Amino acid sequence: MRNNEMMEKEEIFSKVLRAGRRTYFFDVRATKADDYYLTITESKKFTNDDGSFHYKKHKIYLYKEDFNEFNDILKEMTDYIITEKGDEVISERHQKDFKKEYDTPKAESTEDTATTETTDASSAESRFTDIDFDDI
Repeated sequence: MRNNEMMEKEEIFSKVLRAGRRTYFFDVRATKADDYYLTITESKKFTNDDGSFHYKKHKIYLYKEDFNEFNDILKEMTDYIITEKGDEVISERHQKDFKKEYDTPKAESTEDTATTETTDASSAESRFTDIDFDDI
């Protein structure tokens, strides 16, 4: 077993945040010296053309010696965004009632085949917005 796999095995405490198409995993883990650190994993499900799927994951390892500065900068950045833009989500894609063009019936159109294929592929991907990651 690789060192990385052994380190990943020592999970102490976990929380999950499901956020639309993404899921965030917050895991407290133990080092070999029995000290704790935090991993934050972003996981996003992607569907292939054949209906199979795969996950893309991005992981951050955060150690105790970096907690204070990390928290300070995270708070500063989130406060800046809220101050500048408010806490309302302004991207229509993130609105609960948002419908993509291909989700609503269209009148007859003269779009070319390439555009239709792109839309169909995007449509297949959009059907997987409610994801359950309990099996990961």
